[in-house]
Amino acid sequence: MRPIIYHVAVTLDGFIAKKDGSTPGFSDEGEHVTDYLNALKDYDDTIMGRKTYEYGYQYGLKPGQPAYPHMTHHIFSSKLNFEDPHEQVKVVSEDQLAYIQDLKETTGSPIYLCGGGKFAGFLLQHRLIDEVILKQNPIIYGTGISLFGNTCAHLELKEVCHVTYDNGVSLLHHQVNYIDEEVAV
Repeated sequence: MRPIIYHVAVTLDGFIAKKDGSTPGFSDEGEHVTDYLNALKDYDDTIMGRKTYEYGYQYGLKPGQPAYPHMTHHIFSSKLNFEDPHEQVKVVSEDQLAYIQDLKETTGSPIYLCGGGKFAGFLLQHRLIDEVILKQNPIIYGTGISLFGNTCAHLELKEVCHVTYDNGVSLLHHQVNYIDEEVAV
């Protein structure tokens, strides 16, 4: 079974973006960026919510086109619709849970969960996230879009690796172990 890896930038207080979806203060230069771009080569599928996909528009992404040319994009949205999407872009609007479970059963690399918080919370609620790789930036937002939206869960995380870069960004890689109790939403 292919693992889903939530690989995302986050503040010290657990936010992946401001309430408006912006990410001021996230470091976009340094060794951690090179390491992140190299890590993306290990994925051939990415899953994400609509807002995460649309976030790419401000960086030149065209609607219906892949953000990562070597990956198939599975975008989970009941609102998004493209007239003629690229063959690597698939919008999943129905039976999302079954779709993800089927995707995990296919052959291939680990699946890159690009975001966002609400979608990650949905996956966490259904115990589908296997690993978490956080690019923890040395900033605090106070409020914003939480790492897992409004989902609360009791998890044990087993550290795989921890790297601190010269610019203060830390890479925290953990395996997720779910505790046998109901996940609260």
